[in-house]
Amino acid sequence: MNDDAYMRLCLIEAERAARLGEVPVGAVVVVGDRIVGRGHNLRETTGDPTAHAEVVALREAARSLGHWRILDATLYVTLEPCAMCAGALVNARVKRLVYGCVDPKAGAVESVFDIPREPRLNHRLIVEGGLRASECAEVLRQFFRSRRS
Repeated sequence: MNDDAYMRLCLIEAERAARLGEVPVGAVVVVGDRIVGRGHNLRETTGDPTAHAEVVALREAARSLGHWRILDATLYVTLEPCAMCAGALVNARVKRLVYGCVDPKAGAVESVFDIPREPRLNHRLIVEGGLRASECAEVLRQFFRSRRS
């Protein structure tokens, strides 16, 4: 599979979140060619403020790998990670981040902060943004449009 195919899986995770009434963000963690973690937003469902798609996927990846260091992994996510999630990626030692659309209000990868490439931190990630950005943004627009009507 390639980056585009993994992002399609993230969009499926985002759809699962939307069906639960969650903000539709989906994430997938890949090591080599193996998916080791999947997740979508579950904050409302679980009452857990940390249950963002990225954190859910990282937790599953850590369980799958048997360790908190998620080395040589790529995390794919439909929306630019927030500060909490970007920090989790750094702490988990994820190698690469690929995200869909930017989050101009809370994005901590390029929009508001640049946590994954902060030179004062002990780990930095390779970051690639904008993959299927229009499609990822449209999923969010449709969700919030439906909530307002």
